[in-house]
Amino acid sequence: MRKLIYMVNTSLDGYIDGPGGAFDWANVGPDFSAFSEGLTDETDILLYGRVVYGWMASYWPTADQDPDAHPHDIAYAPKWRARPKVVVSDTLTEVPGDTRIVRGASVEADLTALKNEEGGHILLTGGNALASTLAGLGLLDEIVMVVHPVVLTGGTPFLSGIKDRLRLTLVDSRTCDDAVIVSRYTTG
Repeated sequence: MRKLIYMVNTSLDGYIDGPGGAFDWANVGPDFSAFSEGLTDETDILLYGRVVYGWMASYWPTADQDPDAHPHDIAYAPKWRARPKVVVSDTLTEVPGDTRIVRGASVEADLTALKNEEGGHILLTGGNALASTLAGLGLLDEIVMVVHPVVLTGGTPFLSGIKDRLRLTLVDSRTCDDAVIVSRYTTG
């Protein structure tokens, strides 16, 4: 059975993006890159909501081809291209052949079926609405919270769509690059 893992970057004050949707504040050093790439290596399926999928699909297919690419981009882009993707959307009509669309009405049944298959994990990155929905449905098995040393003073709060209290158990915490704190929590 697969685990559904939600990995999210946050500021110290709990925002997943800054005012106006800004995401120019993440601190991606070699330790955090290695952690992120290792988590992706354990993953068979990349999961996104429509908005984050749009950002990812516009960047990662060729991110490693830029002569000035960050070392993380060079290492991660082939991993991103190699994995099938699932995007939850009621508005998308076309996606590339390595991507499957799941409609909101069937998200619980479709993702439960994916979780029940054998294989590596399902990794949801970024976003808020889909993560909140999946937490409310009890489908998240783990949350990986990556806290960056920045105070944004506004933006989208972490898991702001959750309606009920969510109890978590800390299973691991580490500091990457003397700056970023990565904490892994199980749900339930």
